[in-house]
Amino acid sequence: MTSPDPAAETSAASRPRGKADGPRLASFRQLYGFEFDDFQLEACRALDSGHGVLVAAPTGSGKTVVGEFAVHLALGQGRKCFYTTPIKALSNQKYNDLVGRYSAATVGLLTGDNSINGEAPIVVMTTEVLRNMLYAGSLTLDGLAFVVLDEVHYLADQLRGAVWEEVIIQLPESVQVAALSATVSNAEEFGDWIRQVRGGTTVIVDEIRPVPLWQHMLAGRRLYDLFTRNGAVNPELRRLASRDAQGERNGSRPRGRVARRPVRYRPPSRPDVIERLDAEGLLPAITFIFSRAGCDAAVQQCLAAGLRLTTPEESAEIARVAAARTVGLSDADRAVLGYADWLAGLRRGIAAHHAGLLPTFKEVVEELFAAGLIKAVFATETLALGINMPARTVVIEKLDKWNGEHHADLTAGEYTQLTGRAGRRGIDVEGHAVVLWQPNLDPLAVGGLAGTRTYPLHSSFRPTYNMAVNLVGQVGRARAAKLLESSFAQFQADRGVVGLAQQAARLREQVAGLAVMCERGDIESYDQIRRELGELERAESQQRSAARRARALASMEKLRPGDIIDVPGGRQAGVAVVLQPGGSGDGRPPPLVLTANRQVKRLSVADFPVPVSPIERIRIPPSFSPRSPAARRDLASTMRNRLAGRDLPKPARDEGRDEPSAAAIDALRRRLRKHSCHGCPDMQIHLRDLARRIRLENEADALEQRVSRRSHVLARTFGRVCAVLERLGYMAGDAVTEQGRRLAALYAELDLLAAECLRRGTWAGLAPADLAACVSALTFEARRDDSGPVRLPHGRPREVLAEMTGIWEELSAVEDSHHLSFLREPDVGFAWTVHAWARGTDLDKLVGDELTAGDFVRAMKQLIDLLSQIAAADAGEVGKKARSAVDALRRGVVAYSAVE
Repeated sequence: MTSPDPAAETSAASRPRGKADGPRLASFRQLYGFEFDDFQLEACRALDSGHGVLVAAPTGSGKTVVGEFAVHLALGQGRKCFYTTPIKALSNQKYNDLVGRYSAATVGLLTGDNSINGEAPIVVMTTEVLRNMLYAGSLTLDGLAFVVLDEVHYLADQLRGAVWEEVIIQLPESVQVAALSATVSNAEEFGDWIRQVRGGTTVIVDEIRPVPLWQHMLAGRRLYDLFTRNGAVNPELRRLASRDAQGERNGSRPRGRVARRPVRYRPPSRPDVIERLDAEGLLPAITFIFSRAGCDAAVQQCLAAGLRLTTPEESAEIARVAAARTVGLSDADRAVLGYADWLAGLRRGIAAHHAGLLPTFKEVVEELFAAGLIKAVFATETLALGINMPARTVVIEKLDKWNGEHHADLTAGEYTQLTGRAGRRGIDVEGHAVVLWQPNLDPLAVGGLAGTRTYPLHSSFRPTYNMAVNLVGQVGRARAAKLLESSFAQFQADRGVVGLAQQAARLREQVAGLAVMCERGDIESYDQIRRELGELERAESQQRSAARRARALASMEKLRPGDIIDVPGGRQAGVAVVLQPGGSGDGRPPPLVLTANRQVKRLSVADFPVPVSPIERIRIPPSFSPRSPAARRDLASTMRNRLAGRDLPKPARDEGRDEPSAAAIDALRRRLRKHSCHGCPDMQIHLRDLARRIRLENEADALEQRVSRRSHVLARTFGRVCAVLERLGYMAGDAVTEQGRRLAALYAELDLLAAECLRRGTWAGLAPADLAACVSALTFEARRDDSGPVRLPHGRPREVLAEMTGIWEELSAVEDSHHLSFLREPDVGFAWTVHAWARGTDLDKLVGDELTAGDFVRAMKQLIDLLSQIAAADAGEVGKKARSAVDALRRGVVAYSAVE
């Protein structure tokens, strides 16, 4: 091996350990069996001194120690700490960790699916739960001293990222925030924003991986180091790429031409890759395949190849854990879920991990992998963003992935996230990232991905209808607008315009220094007259050209074969005889003529600045052929003989100027000559400086317009959102109406559409199964665009779904009139499945290739979440039916599974 990842080598040097630990930190350190890193100590000391912290460090570096110290401080002070995570599976995992360290009486869990000991001093929850508490003014917030925002870089998520900003902005000032982030390239900017919003915040950035990362490429069965000792891309890999390119060129040569073909490396099979890693001692490994079907196929390929990575004892332990974790599944559900095949892979130490799997299956894979019993996992990129599941090695099959529209190359940030899983702290001395050799792969491009640590955090924050009514209801419209302006999104926008504003200011300074003066008078008025004159002269010239063109076309259309014409110029060489008349008035080509020097050519309008008329006429023999040199010679001779001894007429004069235009031009010329600046010897210098000043002013105006468009953009968007809500009756000036308070309890993507359905009574009279089917259109979104027919439940649900689409169209029109576009069209593709499940249909009738068990459970849980919100928001019949619908849906695998 040569050198580990060069980007990791360039990290900042370790920081000094600083002052001695206080008693609370000293007692906390005794709970752990390892020495803390400098960044962990620095962050803990900041929390101990009353500061908030932002910790940005690589995956697996031990950031959670800082969050756990916040828990320790809260317990020591007799206060509360909320530990938030972005997904429910992470919340479940963290809850179990903290219960193991403390006790079930001390730790609670709130995820929407589970509510366990919610008034405990330590509560683990998803970030949305905390956001909802803040808007509702929940009493559970009493005594809150610390909030841990784990995986705070989720703030960049397009759909959910705004929640993190809402929490950071809304938390009481007395609460200390510990924000834990992956390594991002603009951590200081993010920290500056948190400091601006919340006050004293210590930003700690650590780019040193606790386990060094070695980068490799696997070509054939040989594992190459990606970098040499000096950090350059391995020259052997560059030679392989050159050999591949030569082989491709040889392969395109014509048959029969003998050429020696260099060996071209093809990607090894998936079982071969795992066997190669096993031989090198590089298991356990996660292989990232950007396809669910590809992950499942990889497991089957390994099983078909007879690959076994476990001992008999490990296999037995795997079977025991799998049986214990799935004991609640019926035999029928196991058959539908492919339990036997799944278990067969597990017992050999091989598994897939992707969103299409039943959540319980994924959790078992995570548990067994963490225990070292599963040795090879084939996963989609969603694993890189979620569970704490590090490996010794990460394998990337391809450096491009399907993004829903086309195949896109991996970015450096995505590559960093994927390879961040490699290297288990406290277990591995080093981690390994392996990229499989592919045809036409450029090692320099791979080196660029591996050597770059550019992963900026960009806000995805925007005001929503639910957010607007909650904020206005709490603090009023003006204060709500100011709160939105304190978001990270506006902070980044304001920083982005600083440079533009500075450029505009510099241009204004240059303009001020160009006070163009003429001793004789006002140079600007002189320039204005000059510009008006130039525009009129150009307009008159264009008008005259158009008139000449029209007259020329009209005259050309009157020509006949045999007419002799004079192409302007008046010399003998300008005489020609018409062979084919023409004109473009009716789409015909221009006339074809024979010139005096025996050339056949087509004329154009440009050849006739004045109308053309015949000066003589000759007969063209019927046998004449333009292709015959002899025929051309004879006809040219006939033309010259006919014109011999006579003078050619002079070309017709132009018909003159348009009188109104001419008068205006003459008047401006007189004004120009009478102007006091006319005749100034420095006139050209003055005009040049004036033109420069005008150009600088225009550039400054354009920059200031860009600044204006980006400044206060969130406040303007918030104003438009409030205008929509006022028009629909959810707000009245600075007050939130009763309907607005109902909207405040609906946190779905289509929040306003759900509120309108409640307000209009669209769902009134529906049975629980019918209501569930209709509400599913607000939560479900198909993974792929499919224009084919959609199966819908019969009867009243079908009518209501059509009515909901009509309401969406009305709301979209209102949004358009206010320059907004928040509400996507409801998706009815899950309605039939929901209706059938709520009425007791078995699982095997509903899932398959198009709808996997994992997708089914996740979509059901999202639906249950919104139905629960509707039940809480509506005290009438619809609310009761929503609760019944939840009970009808929460059965079988849906009730059994804990979802992400």
